[in-house]
Amino acid sequence: EITAITNAQNKTYWLDPELGDALQKKDDAALVKRKKELKFKLFRTVANQTGKLFNENVLTIVWARRFAGYKRANLLLHHFDRFLKIATNKERPIQVIWAGKPYPEDFGAINLFNEIYWKTKDLPNVTVVTGYELWLSGHLKKGSDLWLNNPKLYREASGTSGMTAAMNASVNLSIADGWVPEFSKHGENAFVIPTADDALAQEEKDKIEANNLLDLLEHEIIPMYYDAPDQWMKIVKTSMNSVLPFFDSGRMADEYYAKLYK
Repeated sequence: EITAITNAQNKTYWLDPELGDALQKKDDAALVKRKKELKFKLFRTVANQTGKLFNENVLTIVWARRFAGYKRANLLLHHFDRFLKIATNKERPIQVIWAGKPYPEDFGAINLFNEIYWKTKDLPNVTVVTGYELWLSGHLKKGSDLWLNNPKLYREASGTSGMTAAMNASVNLSIADGWVPEFSKHGENAFVIPTADDALAQEEKDKIEANNLLDLLEHEIIPMYYDAPDQWMKIVKTSMNSVLPFFDSGRMADEYYAKLYK
């Protein structure tokens, strides 16, 4: 018999206590204040590594995980002119951070990392930071507003980084793969990127899904963040409330015991 146990993350390790306390007390002002403090901490790392100065009042998108081809780190840049139009909009600005590591001899992933760096190095609000150690991973999840996850459909086993991001008031923007279908309700606790027809060639899928990603950003997410902050905050809190307790490692350990070890 084959059974499934959904992955999880350790709330005690990952959750910022002040964010958790603000959520529990239903203190939106404290939650917003703490989130800005955490963004400022992340942006110090960005400044130290890259010299770029980010603003904690600006919508900040993070793609951070192991660099592997199927995870499509560069999907956001697929239609580069359109991305530039969004990234250089002064009225509704964004900031984008990539982070992660390829395996040493995964030359495709290394080239992907370098491609993103060279394409974005002259943009003051878009950057690549090196490393993905635990401390940096924590800063990225706590300091992001939007956690981007766009693998090729059916290739992501779980994708647990989005769980810890959600615990820390970062909203998931994701393909419905891995853990996401068990969690996400589009427009309520996350944003789900529509996928292309399975019958299409991968190159066509990438084009369509890259456009779908930019559509969501341009027409739904960015306007909401700036023009409807109460609606944005509602999604943030719903996300934080719905990721726990199911995606906490305590539930996972209980299931392993009950289903497999008992």
